[in-house]
Amino acid sequence: MIVIGGSASMDLAKELASILNCKFIPALTTSFPDGECYTRIDEEKLEDDVIIVQNTFPDSKLIEMLLLQDAAVKLGAKSITLVIPYFGYARQDKVFKPGEPESAKIMCRLLDQVCDRVITVDIHKEAVLDNFTHAHKDVKAAPIIAEYFKSKDIDIVMSPDIGAAGRAKIVGDCMGLPYDHLNKTRLSGTEVRIQPATADVRGKNVLIVDDMISTGGTIIAATAALKEAGALKVYVACTHGVFVNNALERFNGSPVDSVLCCNTLNNAVSLISVANSVADAIRSAYAGKW
Repeated sequence: MIVIGGSASMDLAKELASILNCKFIPALTTSFPDGECYTRIDEEKLEDDVIIVQNTFPDSKLIEMLLLQDAAVKLGAKSITLVIPYFGYARQDKVFKPGEPESAKIMCRLLDQVCDRVITVDIHKEAVLDNFTHAHKDVKAAPIIAEYFKSKDIDIVMSPDIGAAGRAKIVGDCMGLPYDHLNKTRLSGTEVRIQPATADVRGKNVLIVDDMISTGGTIIAATAALKEAGALKVYVACTHGVFVNNALERFNGSPVDSVLCCNTLNNAVSLISVANSVADAIRSAYAGKW
């Protein structure tokens, strides 16, 4: 078995190879002067089962993944497993206006052409994976996040809205803690009240969990509401730290006491590793269990 690390997921790929006790090969990826992607697998041949670890976000990383798939085939890969820690375009799974593409389906079809199986981590909508004709599995990060925070002084787990309440329940159950979600009530055209649905957070340390953080605005507003309701400290954890438009800087000076994410995307706070769970999924696949 050989693990190839794409430029977007090099650290995770290296850790995964170490856990699986197999060879690690970093992709040699640069850009041509006109901005087009150049990548190379620096081997004469592979002739083994190959695992390519690479995000498909942003667009340039998707192109790199497609090129790495072709290179692996040409070097004689026996099989190709795609590990996509953060699947770009997964949120664009429906057509809302005439003329729009089904972007998620298109990306799956492209990637599906050269692979034997696909592993993702907390893909935004798991049904997107049904667009693959090959075997696929989504690794869940909630138990990983729960394990990381078990030794921390947390009293209750919260989700920023009812849509993520299931995630808070899983993390809470794994930690043996109560859980709740925040409700938004619009008071006027400009004023919104955010408060816990049922829980009393006075004097408690709260962990907010979500699948991704993009701008950070929702999380900061939720934290402010929890502090106003009497919470002592508010910690935040998500799977995918997208952090667009300098979102990480917004947390400095905010009511959030700490923000962490998994290492599906590389940034300064991606300290929770999903490598062991991805390795388990790979072992399970090669054992014929899915």
